[in-house]
Amino acid sequence: VQLQASGGGLVQAGGSLRLSCAASGRTFNSYVMGWFRQAPGKEREFVAAIKWMGGSSSYANAVKGRFTISKDTAKNTVYLQMNSLKTEDTAAYYCAAGRSLITSVLPNPAKYDSWGQGTQVTVSS
Repeated sequence: VQLQASGGGLVQAGGSLRLSCAASGRTFNSYVMGWFRQAPGKEREFVAAIKWMGGSSSYANAVKGRFTISKDTAKNTVYLQMNSLKTEDTAAYYCAAGRSLITSVLPNPAKYDSWGQGTQVTVSS
C-alpha cells in the first residue's frame, strides 16, 4: 500500500484545512485508514480513523467535534477536514493504513503497516 498525504499549510487559529491521503497498491476493503500527528519532541498521537468498508469512524477526544474523517471510495482517497483549528493542533500529520483492525487498537500506531509521508500543519495565534 502506498499513501500520499497532502493539504497541509499555515492557517490562523479558528481557521480550517482539509488534508488528503491518496492510497494505491491494492484493494482496501479490509483496511482501516488513520490519521496521526506528531509535534516536535512529542510522540505520534492518534487523530482519527475510518473503516474502508462501512465507513465507521473514531476520533481522539482532542479533535472530536472539530475534525471529520471521510473517504471517497472511487478516488481511493481519505480526507481529514479540520475546523476551528487551535495552535495545539500544530504538527506533522501522517496518514496510515492497517488491515482488519478492531476498534480498540485504532489509536495504536504500531498496528498500522503502511504510512504516508507527513504533511505539516501550522496554526498561528
